[in-house]
Amino acid sequence: MTAAPPRPRILLSSPDVGEREQELVAEAIASGWIAPLGPKVDEFEARMAERCGRGHAVALSSGTAALHLALLELGARAGTAVIVPTMTFAATANAVVYTGAEPVFVDCDPETGLLSPELLERALGELTAEGTRVAAVVPVDLLGRSADYPRLDAICERYGVPVLADAAEALGASCAGRPAGSYGHAAALSFNGNKIMTTSGGGMLLTDDGALADRVRYLSTQARQPAVHYEHTEIGYNYRLSNVLAALGLAQLERLDGMIGRRRALREQYAAAFAGVPGASVFQRAGDAADNCWLTAVLVDPETAGWSSDDLRTFLDGAGIESRPLWKPMHRQPVFAGARSFLDGSADHLFATGLTLPSGSALTAEQVETVFRALGTFLGERR
Repeated sequence: MTAAPPRPRILLSSPDVGEREQELVAEAIASGWIAPLGPKVDEFEARMAERCGRGHAVALSSGTAALHLALLELGARAGTAVIVPTMTFAATANAVVYTGAEPVFVDCDPETGLLSPELLERALGELTAEGTRVAAVVPVDLLGRSADYPRLDAICERYGVPVLADAAEALGASCAGRPAGSYGHAAALSFNGNKIMTTSGGGMLLTDDGALADRVRYLSTQARQPAVHYEHTEIGYNYRLSNVLAALGLAQLERLDGMIGRRRALREQYAAAFAGVPGASVFQRAGDAADNCWLTAVLVDPETAGWSSDDLRTFLDGAGIESRPLWKPMHRQPVFAGARSFLDGSADHLFATGLTLPSGSALTAEQVETVFRALGTFLGERR
């Protein structure tokens, strides 16, 4: 008798695509605009700028590309520093290194995982006092929650340092009534395959500065001069988004609110599942009404719970369910060993106790049932 094939692994956040995406991508292909740029790119930029309350949007090959080019235009280079939260994905810090600037890591608020305003103030004060020019501060919107921009902006304004918002994880969220991506001199979005919406790979730079947007467009198309031959006076980059992928993005943008709604429904289910469980709580649960709920995570105090986040991860892995610790802090990454940091232990604690759980809008009813059945079994065995 032939054994039944194994069930596909349930992932944290797989792409959510359907008929509308196929329709618009086919339309783009039929139009003949296959190479980078084209009418779908123009439309995607216009709609995203409107959604995020910005004057300009530039569609790029990744969120990292948006950070890189924005940092270059803000003056990041060798001999300068850029402040980055230590609680983030490596791309934020890597983009700083691309420019030759020094990434300086700052710890987070222990309740939200977002850049600590108090430690930011300390970092800016010390760096300024010693004569180090800070080219930018790059707050990161973590797991779908926007950073505390009103406080961060006020601090940075006092020191005359521009803010570049890494909103890669927060499209559709808001802060103080303003949409994610609307803060900072510029902001970066990501449309990677696991994000709230995807263009397969891709990203966007958002800004109200028309000159900055023009420069990013120029640099992202290999810095080609307006000549009949290929003329280059600066180093450029191959960072533009294709017309086909922009079509995918347009369809995703149409469906964005529905996808956020499904992720929020999962957040509510997790909150109910962990309600009353000693030592366990849903991360960022307090005040999450403005979040996009990109990823839901649980924090576990092993002394109180009697089990650890890694115990849960191992159990779920055995059931074919992906889960993952929160971002390993940048100051703990071997590649950034010795980097200057302003720390209080908050990011280390979140990494040690936090676990992200399947949160994707593409999860089927059967997959959701499987996840919560496994979670119920795990918790039941430990009560």
